[in-house]
Amino acid sequence: QVQLVESGGGLVHAGGSLRFSCAASGRTFNIYAMGWFRQAPGKEREFVSTIILSHGAAYYTDSVQGRFTVSRDNAKNTVYLQMNSLRPEDTAVYYCAATEGTRPLTRPSSFNSWGQGTQVTVSS
Repeated sequence: QVQLVESGGGLVHAGGSLRFSCAASGRTFNIYAMGWFRQAPGKEREFVSTIILSHGAAYYTDSVQGRFTVSRDNAKNTVYLQMNSLRPEDTAVYYCAATEGTRPLTRPSSFNSWGQGTQVTVSS
């Protein structure tokens, strides 16, 4: 079992920045990649970003490319999501997740461990 604990998030004006962290504990040696997803009210959970822990390859959904940056600190079993130039449409509950390697890495069902979720609200 892998446990994920998120921190960060909150309320910010459009154009502002926020930073998330997600700390993993438990059977972390099984983790292949960690991802970030978000879910807005009335919408399905959607892919935001994924990073492969071994070599740091990162992937982003088109709407956040160039604004969000995912990184990892393997020594701390922690991944980060730096979110810049935030827009009102980024408002959602954000979740971090971990997978042992199920593909595709953009699909929520590929991830078997999830954080508790953290609200991000971007005001216009």
